[in-house]
Amino acid sequence: MTDDRTAAATTTDDGPIVTATTDQIRKALLRYRVLAWITGIWLLILVAEMIAKYGFDVTGLEWIGPIHGIIYFVYLICTIDLATRIRWSVSTTVLTALAGTIPFLSFWVEHVRTVQVKTRFNL
Repeated sequence: MTDDRTAAATTTDDGPIVTATTDQIRKALLRYRVLAWITGIWLLILVAEMIAKYGFDVTGLEWIGPIHGIIYFVYLICTIDLATRIRWSVSTTVLTALAGTIPFLSFWVEHVRTVQVKTRFNL
């Protein structure tokens, strides 16, 4: 059994050496999951704002875009944090990061990545 103070995995069959502790991986995964959901929700709000603005000439909702941008930036930081701790490939990291730009995709990718991480590190 892996102790929270020891490396979660020293070698893996499907990737490079991981030196993060189980506790560090668990916390990074939680941060990523929370931000994936918040980003997905704000992206849906942004889409609704764009429909209201361009479809119905509704004004006064211009503040939604910048807030989504800030949240997406924090999502990117959390994604990169998790990726560096568990040594995702560059392509996996980029695809996971881009999931926050397509409505509903962040929810699905978050689920897939969570299952992968929990399975790989027995969380």
